[in-house]
Amino acid sequence: MPSLAEPRPGTGRRTDLPGSVGQWTERLFETLRLSPGTEIAWGDLSIPADPIADLDLQLALYVCYELHYAGFEGVDERWEWAPELLGFRAEIEAAFERAVDDLTPPNEPTELACVGESLQAIVAEDEGPPLSRYLETRGTREQMLEHVVHRSPYQLKEADPHSWAIPRLTPAPKAALLEVQFDEYGGGRADRMHSVLFAKTMTALGLDDTYGGYLELVPGVTLASVNLLSGFGLHRRRRGALVGHLAAFEMTSSIPNRRYGNAMRRLGYDKPVTDFYDEHVEADAVHETIAAWDLAGGLARDEPDLAEDILFGARALLALEGRWAEHLLSCWEAGETSLRRPLDQT
Repeated sequence: MPSLAEPRPGTGRRTDLPGSVGQWTERLFETLRLSPGTEIAWGDLSIPADPIADLDLQLALYVCYELHYAGFEGVDERWEWAPELLGFRAEIEAAFERAVDDLTPPNEPTELACVGESLQAIVAEDEGPPLSRYLETRGTREQMLEHVVHRSPYQLKEADPHSWAIPRLTPAPKAALLEVQFDEYGGGRADRMHSVLFAKTMTALGLDDTYGGYLELVPGVTLASVNLLSGFGLHRRRRGALVGHLAAFEMTSSIPNRRYGNAMRRLGYDKPVTDFYDEHVEADAVHETIAAWDLAGGLARDEPDLAEDILFGARALLALEGRWAEHLLSCWEAGETSLRRPLDQT
């Protein structure tokens, strides 16, 4: 039986299209099954009041972006850059970007003078919901499993979206990014790649580690966090936001992952489950300084016009993570699943 460090014959990053959940996904999925070049009529579709939480809009955007990462069964891979799809995607992106702009606190002009210092202040002052503390002290096994499922759309491709910044940076910040990414990709060892460690955690918990295996379960607010990162990564004009996102991601990772590891140990799990979290406690404690000062600060020094977007990327990450955490905690406090349906019904 092949290990998780080895490619599985005939699988890779390829999955089935999920089921449609509304007008946007229905129109998109029907068209993707046809030949590239087919028009996607979207002029009669309405933008929802809350694009960030709307499952239909976020799932449609996720599938559009996912064509750059993976293949879908029955979908011609030439759809990736088909002008018809890019036009459809741009309409959703614009609505999502407006919603993220409205949710994200503005930067202060004085913050642009020293990006590294400002990132530290932004992270320190963030008062997001205490999700990691809740799971460490009170989380049930079912809630921890749900948390892992929520994280799977990103963690199974961890580091890949940020890597789109590599060819777009000047030498000093590029070198800093590569230092971080080298660790994310296991330091040259496939079995230590963070995405592989997460898959091992899923397997040890009895979950399905198949890429895209839980796309039918996660809500719109979960997909929004992944879409934010993919959108930053795919657009060169947002390279500053992508770097700011990574900096804040690394700066807010070590303590929560220690708590998640503690939660798993409290529930009786050991290294096969906790290895992923423990690895991040050590690695991200080092990465946060590199990401804030050498990567983000270095990019702001080389391209001062990007300082505003670097801080925006950090604040946008914290804002969307806050909405996501609120969703989980409010569902659990109400005695409900935070997924679209309970795991035991899957």
